[in-house]
Amino acid sequence: MAAAAGSAQAQAAPPAEGPMLTQPAVLGMLALLLVIVLGAATVLVSRVASLIRGSQKPTLTEELEHFDETVTNLTPSQLDTIVARHQARHFELSGAELGSTNPALDPQGLVQQVAVDVHSPWFHEKRRTAPFTDLDPQLTRLVSAFLLCAAGWLVLGTTVGWYVGVKFVSPDLDHVAALSFGRLRPVHTNMVFWGWTSLAMIGLGYFVVPRTNNIPIYSLRIGWWSLGLINASVILGSACLMAGINNGGGEYREYIWPVMLLFAVGIVLTLINFYQTIARRTTEEFYISNWYIMAATIWGIVLTVIGYLPFYQNGMGETITQGYYMHMGVGMWFMTFTLGLMYYFLPMSLNKPIYSYSLGVLAFWTQLLFYTMIGTHHFIFSPLPWWLQTVAIVFSVGMVIPVLAGTINFLMTFRGSRKRVGDSYSLPFLLIGVLFYFTGSFQGSLQAFRYTNLVWHFTDFNVAHSHLTMYGIVAFMLWGCIYTLVPRLRGREPRQGLVGVHFWFALIGLLGYSMALMIGGTLKGQSWMEGEPFLKSVVLMAPYWLWRAIGGTFMLLAHFVFLYNLADMLLGKVAPATPVITPEPQVQAHEILESV
Repeated sequence: MAAAAGSAQAQAAPPAEGPMLTQPAVLGMLALLLVIVLGAATVLVSRVASLIRGSQKPTLTEELEHFDETVTNLTPSQLDTIVARHQARHFELSGAELGSTNPALDPQGLVQQVAVDVHSPWFHEKRRTAPFTDLDPQLTRLVSAFLLCAAGWLVLGTTVGWYVGVKFVSPDLDHVAALSFGRLRPVHTNMVFWGWTSLAMIGLGYFVVPRTNNIPIYSLRIGWWSLGLINASVILGSACLMAGINNGGGEYREYIWPVMLLFAVGIVLTLINFYQTIARRTTEEFYISNWYIMAATIWGIVLTVIGYLPFYQNGMGETITQGYYMHMGVGMWFMTFTLGLMYYFLPMSLNKPIYSYSLGVLAFWTQLLFYTMIGTHHFIFSPLPWWLQTVAIVFSVGMVIPVLAGTINFLMTFRGSRKRVGDSYSLPFLLIGVLFYFTGSFQGSLQAFRYTNLVWHFTDFNVAHSHLTMYGIVAFMLWGCIYTLVPRLRGREPRQGLVGVHFWFALIGLLGYSMALMIGGTLKGQSWMEGEPFLKSVVLMAPYWLWRAIGGTFMLLAHFVFLYNLADMLLGKVAPATPVITPEPQVQAHEILESV
């Protein structure tokens, strides 16, 4: 027995302490933060370069590149327009070329784009997108409803989160039980998880699944039912939490089971709809986006069932279940679904295929393999079996494989598209999402090591990490997908200045929020390791909580701008396109192109 006790003490003993900067995991974390800063700087430089480039006369090489890209993507009607312009041998100014009450007349092809909504000259005009002409209006309404509800929950949920953050700076802000930190914090997390993120993913999935399978969605009625059930679960769940009715201490599963059952039924209906659509597909290939979307939907149902079945959740069994549910919810529901959307909307935004289908398949299967066993890394040095903790650390390191495969695939797809990123308002969101995908996921692997876990776990550093992943990866990718799709749904572009405000406020707010909590969390962890009074760690966090509130304010303002942009695109009046009158073609298009 003495030997067994000695063995247990040896297992529970923390690793030897040493200077933090000598730890490989800490050095790796600093390198990851540098990647994020450099990525943001790259986007900023690209924006400034686009602005300067827009004010300069293009070189002959740039004109040729633009011509090649234009010809490659011409439709038959656009070819006819080129032919008509080529045949216009005689040209005289009529007074309608530069502006009048009449449609623009341009027989010589001098006008490349007619702008009717001119913004500040300080903004480099972005590339316009052509709306889809073959969409079912009923499906457009369903997708729009999902996205508008999601954006509404985003604003409401992050307003609650902002108020909770302000309470760290001013804890005596109110004395109302329903507005206490213990009740509002789960309202915030569950609202942005099940309201904003889940609805946004499913709404985009209702576009991707029928589009990639070349068949209408199986049942629009089922889609509306799933939307209603998920919204009902968030409304009832939030009301219960504020009233003090909850599921106990399980993080992200604070909703009581009848409320979460509504959400689970909504996901089951979504799975049925997607599965029946794919089963009836008219294409032989099964595009990889469907792999990710179907797997995430199945895992979402599995996780809900595992997280709420009561008969094995006693003592340490509940702790293991909590780690599994919490981490799998993030990785196998939110992350997997969002990556599936990326494999569709990133190629759409760049107008090029994904770099490697094989890398996507590798990332898919290795994510399913490694992510299933990493939840216990949240309970290092706990009474859980030492071998289970070690397995969680090993599988956390294994997550480097799918993360590298996905990151390389996305960045190689971006390769050669620097100018296109500067000309787009959706691609910067997708690019930053990819950078956070690499850094945030890699950071999670480094935090799983025993030394870094000892320093950072249960501190504010973990709050920063969760925002780098759920916000930096998932939210930025979803915003990029939404800005890619929505203008094509109704042919109404967002105001590019407001899209820029959304992007920079969200990015700057997230960086300020996360870096402040990382620094403060590190100091708090060191204070605990040195055996200092707990109150001292609370006092030293005060300035970092202030920066948390400031960063959160920027993020919240960005969400209000996003809601306005989305509502303006989906609900605003679509202005008729300004026509450019050209003569009728007299010869075939291919003859003109051959002569060119």
